[in-house]
Amino acid sequence: MADITIFPQLEIPETIAAGPGPGNTDPRVLQRFASAGVADHMQADVLRGMIEAKLMLREIMGTSNIHTFGVAGTGWSGLDVMFSAVMPGDKVVVFTNGTFSGIDGLTVRMKAATAEELAANSLDPKPASVTIVDVPHGESVTGEIVEAALAKHKPKWAAMAHWETGSGRINDLRGFSDACEKHGVMGLIDAVSSLGVEDFRIDDFPGVHGWASCPQKGICCLPLTYAPVSFTDRYIQTLRASGTRTFVHHPIMEARHWGIIDGKDVEKGTYHRTHSAYAVAAFHEALRILLQDGVAQRARDYAFHEAALRDAVTAMGCKVTSNMTSLVVLNLPDKLAGREMELVQSCRATGFGIWPTLSEPVQVRIGILNLLTQAAITDIVRRFGAAMNEMGADIDMDGIIARLDRHFETAMAAQ
Repeated sequence: MADITIFPQLEIPETIAAGPGPGNTDPRVLQRFASAGVADHMQADVLRGMIEAKLMLREIMGTSNIHTFGVAGTGWSGLDVMFSAVMPGDKVVVFTNGTFSGIDGLTVRMKAATAEELAANSLDPKPASVTIVDVPHGESVTGEIVEAALAKHKPKWAAMAHWETGSGRINDLRGFSDACEKHGVMGLIDAVSSLGVEDFRIDDFPGVHGWASCPQKGICCLPLTYAPVSFTDRYIQTLRASGTRTFVHHPIMEARHWGIIDGKDVEKGTYHRTHSAYAVAAFHEALRILLQDGVAQRARDYAFHEAALRDAVTAMGCKVTSNMTSLVVLNLPDKLAGREMELVQSCRATGFGIWPTLSEPVQVRIGILNLLTQAAITDIVRRFGAAMNEMGADIDMDGIIARLDRHFETAMAAQ
């Protein structure tokens, strides 16, 4: 018998998750995860935690939608559930302006493709019923763009990312909703990067009938826990009429485990698939923390700390092209232009987890998810400036830190 290699235990060092997400999980969430008892997915406290979590989600998302719950997995799982209502031949318009809205578009094309269209190019189908409106990298999807496309194509569905982390751009949610409502289109929103970061209530956007987010960004939970989703009655009625070719990611069936049956809340859920007591405990605690902080206050904190980081990197000679409040996307100074990937790799090698953009042109992305303190922002600025200086930038870091200190001192004085 051949020798079997037993690898040593895996040791993963702590790093600064200063990218677009996942963010840094709150220690209280990790403690709840680690301290959960060994229990099966139908144990009473697990089911109670799921019931309480769906109620907290309704408060956080600002909705009376009964079909509001969490989907086991990452944000991609939540998005797949939302897009499951799109059936072959459905007419859809998708607005893309970066990597992740582009993947949303691919998901829709796969689901809307007929059997023949999917077989023709199974990994990149081009169904005749789907229109992709591609907005250039670094630009936002505007209400005018949405209005023009819906008026022209008159689809059943329209889809857009609220915040596109591929380029750091916020898209026009109000314009999207208004255009969908005007043309009788069912809007679908990828809120993976905006939920828990921006202060908004989904019920204020009646043109949108499906929402999908993720656990590890604004919710500040572990990546493999629960992705929040919410669906209107019209979405659910449409799904009931058309059906969908999935069991695990079926919105109506998945909702049953969260105590949502026949459009009503019930005392406890029924079996749909195996859920994790550890994941439920972590997700429940993350939602509690967000409600204790308050969505509005969390949004103000992100805006304030992003402004501090933006000012510091701009003073270093970088050009910021994003308008999100949890992520700064930038071009390096002319002296270092074209070396963005080299800088990112250098930072990541030291445990400073910033990211490049995943599509051309290559830019640098620095995120602040759950890093909302002066100490955290100062650490990010010091590390980023040091990496630039190692590449020959010649930045006066004492001056930059003094500038950053003044930003925080001014804010403290205003309070």
